[in-house]
Amino acid sequence: MAAVQHDDNAIVALSEVEYVQADKKHEVDSRSTSNVESKLPQVDNGPELRSDADEKIEEKMAVVKHEHKHEFDSTSASDDELELDGIHDGLEFPTEEEKQTLRRVADAIPWSAYMIAIVELAERFSFYGSSVVFTNYIQQPLPAGSHTGAGGLNGQAGALGMGQRASTGLTTFYQFWCYITPLLGAYIADTYWGRYKTICVAVFIALIGHIILIVAAVPGVIEHKSAIGAFSVALIVMGLGTGLFKSNISPLVAEQYRRKKLFVIVTKDGERVIVDPALTISRIYMYFYLFVNIGALIGQISMTYSEKFVGFYLSYTLPTVVFLLCPIVLWFGRNRYIRSPPTGSVLATALRLWLHAAKGRWSWNPYRIYKNMSTDDFWENAKPSSYRGQKPAWMTFDDNWVDEVRRGSKACSVFCWFLIYGFTYNQLGNNLTSQAATLSTHGLPNDVLSNLDPLALIIFIPICDLIIYPSLRRAGINFSALKKITLGFFTGAAAMIWAAVVQHFIYKTNPCGDHAADCTNRPSPLNVWIQTGSYVLIAFSEIFASITGLEYAFTKAPKNMKSLVMAVFLFTSALASAIGEAFVFLSGDPLLVWNYGVISVLAFITGIFVWLTVYRLDADEDSLNNLTEGHMEGPDKRLK
Repeated sequence: MAAVQHDDNAIVALSEVEYVQADKKHEVDSRSTSNVESKLPQVDNGPELRSDADEKIEEKMAVVKHEHKHEFDSTSASDDELELDGIHDGLEFPTEEEKQTLRRVADAIPWSAYMIAIVELAERFSFYGSSVVFTNYIQQPLPAGSHTGAGGLNGQAGALGMGQRASTGLTTFYQFWCYITPLLGAYIADTYWGRYKTICVAVFIALIGHIILIVAAVPGVIEHKSAIGAFSVALIVMGLGTGLFKSNISPLVAEQYRRKKLFVIVTKDGERVIVDPALTISRIYMYFYLFVNIGALIGQISMTYSEKFVGFYLSYTLPTVVFLLCPIVLWFGRNRYIRSPPTGSVLATALRLWLHAAKGRWSWNPYRIYKNMSTDDFWENAKPSSYRGQKPAWMTFDDNWVDEVRRGSKACSVFCWFLIYGFTYNQLGNNLTSQAATLSTHGLPNDVLSNLDPLALIIFIPICDLIIYPSLRRAGINFSALKKITLGFFTGAAAMIWAAVVQHFIYKTNPCGDHAADCTNRPSPLNVWIQTGSYVLIAFSEIFASITGLEYAFTKAPKNMKSLVMAVFLFTSALASAIGEAFVFLSGDPLLVWNYGVISVLAFITGIFVWLTVYRLDADEDSLNNLTEGHMEGPDKRLK
């Protein structure tokens, strides 16, 4: 605490800096006036001495409050924030020198995060397990004499018989819809309900969609063309539930880890290391993504065989049964989860802030606009402390919140590049599966090969977390988030090069030459397992780019905009699917080598541009991760 010195004249000296720090070794987050006042020294040396001391302290408080007004404006910080600060008590914080020299490690993952990951596993099982058979349900006709759509050992499962165009159109719409609706889910969660309640509502909506989907596949309904009506309604309802779910489950799992500051520990070997919250968030998303792919792998394989040997009603019912784990686990952990309350319409305030920062910077020259909008003082001039005159009514935030919005906007600019990355990842569900059909499968279903991707992820995620990443840190290599994302583009490009080479040799060895798709009964003698390289490289690109994208969206977003920034990241997948339609003309013989080649070149060049645009941002990674949390006053007049 501040040094209190008193002599015969009872002179009390209180250092302004010590007052603000309030005897912490680390900086104190913006505190309420009452909280700081409670830490002031109490001088008890008689009535006259106490009176004089109190007057001196009150005078000093008035000066500090005036000069640090943005820290004490409006009302006090929420109880959650004051409780959050307690988790740092008793910790040793690193010096600037130690930040540069000590090795960094990740903290343990809270059990509540694993519980949420189980919810995600069940949801992904149901999502991928049901959607993996959509193509056959729409495209292929009902087998003769079948009332369930099952084709048996040597038959082809089917139901509606509407053809490939209808199948491609509906499944593409479903994918696009599932990545558009997260924007709605993010807005509802950040503004009205909070993430936990939004997820619970999303689970209820998706469950209704699953039930409608089962109705569209039961005997007595599946035999009629009108089943497409129930199926289409199911897609819309399930897609809405999925969107509300996706934008909030990822931030909720990372919120379970509450520490925000670097701190020092001593390992069993006596080594002093820094526990880095950013590395912990990265680890949480690594294992979160592991649970995603466990659910996807089991769901896809089991439902493919359920469709083939029993019928579509089973391949839609089993995912629904597994999906029921979601409400059960959510209810069981309802008092264990860390939850962030909604904060009102933060998006509108953020947009007003950006427009205020952009005032006077517009030009008819696009290059000049870019230069004006990217200057170092763009956000500095928009801070409340820089405002001259009476502040507008919407400026209910402090300078730190502006820094957080600046950080979040830079993260969204990084996500724009994921439009190109999506081209490589989207090859999994269509062209690579078709490529497998032109190779010698030796009795293996061609659509099973796509499961090499989640299988590779399940194998390599723990290897990266336990071996590769720690080894790089021990070697002094800072494999930061933006470096991982950049490498993800390059490994995605390598996967497409592998696919192009395989396609080249298919054309050389297939009896039909460069029209291999016409010879599915006489495939190339090349073994289908030569595709393994493409799937493994794509899996690594997901570890580097997709997983890190989730981490980057969470760590760089303001506290009251995390669902929104996560939704923006997911929205790039929707745009990638839409823009990818421009490459449909290449997705067929004899142009498939060009298809893979063009996508690989685009991904490689984009990777170069990614690094050229973010390398300066990468240098500030540590400072961005350790910004002091900002506050803004929401509609309920509480400081968030």
